[in-house]
Amino acid sequence: MPNILDIRRRIRSVINTRQITKAMKMVSAAKLRRAQDRALAARPYAQMLTNVLKSLVSRAEIYDPETGEPKHPLLAQRPEQNVLLIVVTGDKGLAGAFNTNILKAAMQFLGEKSGKNIEIETIGRKGRDFLRRRFPMAEPRSAESTEPPRTTVIGEQIGVLNKVDHALASKLAERVIARYAEGSVDAVYLIFNEFKSVIQQRLVVERVLPIVEVGVAQVEVAREFTQREKEEAQKAAISAGVGMRSTEGRAIDKAAAGFATAPVDYIYEQPPAELFNDLLPKYVGIQIFHALLESVAAEHAARMTAMESATNNATDMIDSLTLAMNRVRQAKITKEIIEIVSGAAAQ
Repeated sequence: MPNILDIRRRIRSVINTRQITKAMKMVSAAKLRRAQDRALAARPYAQMLTNVLKSLVSRAEIYDPETGEPKHPLLAQRPEQNVLLIVVTGDKGLAGAFNTNILKAAMQFLGEKSGKNIEIETIGRKGRDFLRRRFPMAEPRSAESTEPPRTTVIGEQIGVLNKVDHALASKLAERVIARYAEGSVDAVYLIFNEFKSVIQQRLVVERVLPIVEVGVAQVEVAREFTQREKEEAQKAAISAGVGMRSTEGRAIDKAAAGFATAPVDYIYEQPPAELFNDLLPKYVGIQIFHALLESVAAEHAARMTAMESATNNATDMIDSLTLAMNRVRQAKITKEIIEIVSGAAAQ
């Protein structure tokens, strides 16, 4: 049986750990509020860009009337032989199963696409470290390459999620679009955590290119929160004072959605076809930017929930150790009384 001094040391150690996890929970809650605000602030631009493109689709000839082939290269669909996968994880751990679930989905995706040439672009340190241990680094493959299919890591972005910049998403989108237009890749997929609210998140495998229908997400796989995960996230949000409002369904977004369907013949300064060709690459960039913002918010929510669970577990452990210490102390006192009584009786 451990002595009282050892138990007291363990109690002090657990109390210090609880203070750290509680502070980390509050920090994640503050960052989550800012991430939510950024996601909300970026939504009107993305919504209006989507609506303008929807309006242009009905006013411009985006398909050749004779051959039926799309005029824009981002609309062209080809058999998937060369696939580009963008994996968005976090730079840090202590976020529960956040990074693990994303990487598990990535490995499952790679297993389903076995036999094809897959190039991986990682965003976040955790994804970079995990995938580079399993797949080699290589240069992007050209459209004329005759090498056998393999899975390689072609790029990495580390430390960019602390402050997500639209310029980063735009540069990544430009590289992706250029490779798709030249035929180096036949499809582009994005794996990230979609954030709607603290209790409404899902892991998404989304096909970014080719674009089949503007404004409709091509979700291949989606994993929703379980009921238990929702309850844990709700408790953490309530204790940290974080709102659980959804980033969707606002009045401003609903009003903007009527732009594309309004029975009005809009007059554009440029020809509709030219405007459509110029805006479609921006649509891909805003999709990637949206995924980065959502992933950052989901990571902070996951870390807040994990630190709430760690704090509660530390409290339970302190109670258990305190009870054990009291039992040891009581046993020691009882033993001393018995020794005194036995000594007195022997005299």
